[in-house]
Amino acid sequence: MAELTTVHVMRHGEVYNPERILYGRLEGYGLSERGRAQAQAVAQALKDNDIVLVVASPLQRAQETAAPIAKSHGLDIVTDPDLIESMNYFEGRRISPGDGAWHDPRVWWLLRNPFTPSWGEPYREIAARMTTAIDKVRAKAAGHEAVCVSHQLPVEILRRHLGHKRLPHDPRRRRCNLASLTSFVYDGDRLVDIRYDEPAGS
Repeated sequence: MAELTTVHVMRHGEVYNPERILYGRLEGYGLSERGRAQAQAVAQALKDNDIVLVVASPLQRAQETAAPIAKSHGLDIVTDPDLIESMNYFEGRRISPGDGAWHDPRVWWLLRNPFTPSWGEPYREIAARMTTAIDKVRAKAAGHEAVCVSHQLPVEILRRHLGHKRLPHDPRRRRCNLASLTSFVYDGDRLVDIRYDEPAGS
C-alpha cells in the first residue's frame, strides 16, 4: 500500500470588515484580532503533524492565516492563484438581509440562475481550479501532509466535487466555518477519506 498523503484545505480566519461588505477579491482585507487568534490556534493544533508544504491564496487574509502554520514548521508560504476567492458581481457591496441590495431592479438579472450561479464564477470552474490546486499539492507532498489556505465557497465546492455531491447548494448549509480544516486523505492517487475539523473552535 502506498503511503497516505493528507491535504488539509483550510478556510482563512475572521476578517476585519467594519463596513460589512462582500469583500471578495478586494485588496486590503486582513484578519481581525480574533482571526489572528484562530490562525494561531490551528498552527498549534498542527504543530506535531508531518506538514511539508503550506500553500495559500494570494489574498491578504489567506496569507496571514497561513503564516503561523508555515512558521511553526520552518516553511515558506507558496502562493497559488487557483486557491483564490470566487469572483462575485456583488463584490464591494453590502448584501446582508436588510441592506436592500436584493431590492434593486438593476441587479435582478444577476439572480436569474442560482444553479450556475449567475452572480459570479460558475461552480464547475471553481471545482476545476481547486482540484488542480489540490492535485499539485498532493504530488509535491506525497507521503506527508500539506496545508492549503483558501476561502469558504471554493473549499465547499471542492468538498462537494470530490465527494460526488451536487455543486448548487444552500449557502446556509455549508460545512466550512472560519479557520476550519477540510482534510482530503489519499492512498496514492485514490481519495480514501474526507475529514472535517475545527481546531480553533466553532
